[in-house]
Amino acid sequence: MNITDVKRILAATDHTLLRPTATFDEITKLLREGMEFGCASCCIPASYVDEAVEFVDGALPICTVIGFPNGYDTTGSKLFQVEDALEGGAAEIDMVINLGWVKDELWDLIYDEIEQIRDLCDDAILKVIIETSELEEREKIHLCEIVTSCEADYIKTSTGFASGGATPEDVRLLCRHVGPHIGVKASGGIRTLEDALAYLEIGAGRLGASSLVKLARPYLDVK
Repeated sequence: MNITDVKRILAATDHTLLRPTATFDEITKLLREGMEFGCASCCIPASYVDEAVEFVDGALPICTVIGFPNGYDTTGSKLFQVEDALEGGAAEIDMVINLGWVKDELWDLIYDEIEQIRDLCDDAILKVIIETSELEEREKIHLCEIVTSCEADYIKTSTGFASGGATPEDVRLLCRHVGPHIGVKASGGIRTLEDALAYLEIGAGRLGASSLVKLARPYLDVK
């Protein structure tokens, strides 16, 4: 692994800490690492957004999660969560869709929810988590079409809290079926720099991970 590839990985990484017991001391450590290593963002619980935005003072985008991790909050509650996060200064929103609606083929409800959140996000980046490990291929393809129609910024594989995370097969599938202006975020179970680079080579534009900064440290002159 060369330094150029390591920097490429970090620049695409949403450095993540979403463990329920995470403290603000742990969050500030994450934020320092995100700034030092040039990460794309830090993805943190919504309750820390205000403090995190103040801490980084514009040096790093703050990302948070909505309807996380199960996605079955009402659309109204998700909209409130988004509005609250944006008011706190979040620059990126990762929302979880309602998987029960997918299984019931309530595609119009899914479309409407994503579209409403997209409209509320305005200039903020919106990533739509579809939890690929829980879906059939035809469901993933249909969701690619919906996310493309709603003009979200990314479709994201996983929360990291379900039965599985990103796989090369799923990332390839999503890259084939989303529109040309929609990115793919591989998330969940990315534990080596080699895997991270492979996802970028497949076509992912973002990576969601908690361990890549630690793995990258020996390659870079960052203490």
